[in-house]
Amino acid sequence: MTADWRMAGLLAAAMASSVPGAAWSADYLDDRSSAETLVRSLYNAVSRKEYARAWDYFGDQKPAKDFKAFVEGYAGTERVDIETGAASEEGAAGSLYYQVPVAIRAVGSDGSEQTFAGCYTARLAQPANQEPPFRPLQLEKGSLKAAKGDLSQIVPASCGDGPAPEPRDKVRSEIEKAFRAAYASTCQTLQGDAEPGAADPEIKEIVWQDSEGGADRKVRLFRFGCTVGAYNTGEVYYQANDDGEFRQLQFAEPELDIRYENGDFEGKLESVTVVGFRTVDTLANSFYDDKTQTIQSASKWRGVGDASSAGTYLFRNGAFSLTKYEVDASYDGEINPETVVDYDTAP
Repeated sequence: MTADWRMAGLLAAAMASSVPGAAWSADYLDDRSSAETLVRSLYNAVSRKEYARAWDYFGDQKPAKDFKAFVEGYAGTERVDIETGAASEEGAAGSLYYQVPVAIRAVGSDGSEQTFAGCYTARLAQPANQEPPFRPLQLEKGSLKAAKGDLSQIVPASCGDGPAPEPRDKVRSEIEKAFRAAYASTCQTLQGDAEPGAADPEIKEIVWQDSEGGADRKVRLFRFGCTVGAYNTGEVYYQANDDGEFRQLQFAEPELDIRYENGDFEGKLESVTVVGFRTVDTLANSFYDDKTQTIQSASKWRGVGDASSAGTYLFRNGAFSLTKYEVDASYDGEINPETVVDYDTAP
């Protein structure tokens, strides 16, 4: 363990929540599939006070003289927030070594906060050459020093002498951070038991000209998977312009007054009336169509799909607008939608 690492560990022990005594919890994360998620798992274990798990992420080189000293080092720590950069990779002597840029914010019970930045080294012995017991990806060492600034600003661009990682997409990192902050408790893709990469965005580039013409402009559309149900998924969208600014997209949907004979929704459908509009932040079973520059959504009201709603959102002048909305409100075993909003079809 380096002196820098020891200092970071001791200082982290003095940190705590910005609201003294405030309750805080982290969803369980135990992911050794990459060096970045391994480091995140370490601090997830520390934040959850699961010190045996945190200790086990290290290989033969432990971060303290023994487990008791390791636990005591975090005695005053309420939680540790973390930001990681892209890891570099290098092979040597039958092992793969990874250098992970890291920035952390240690938060403690006295209301103070302190930030650190540096690098962790992780090692994976070639899996094909191992014999039982298998040794997974493990942390070898780390070096963190006190730093000032937001985590996304102080995380190093690269570490060590290994190959430089691909240039960091700061806008993407900020969008991913905003998505995690807004939906940590509601999106299944952000939970500890989600598949690796489930919360990675699908990114589309859209080229357009404003209404006054001129040079081409570009925006990037970020689509995040959020929920997965029996017959519907839920997606969240962000849009970034060519200046690096971004925002979460909100989508218009009609409010409907649906009437059935005798009030029985499985009986005869009498009428579907639009009585207003609202905005939603999540679309169902949605995707972006490059050819039409539209986002299409389609929500099933039950599994057989005979009752549903579907929206079309057209990209124009730098934003998405609702142009068509169809509803099939009859639970009759047939697919027979009717259009209730139409700004797309010529009169």
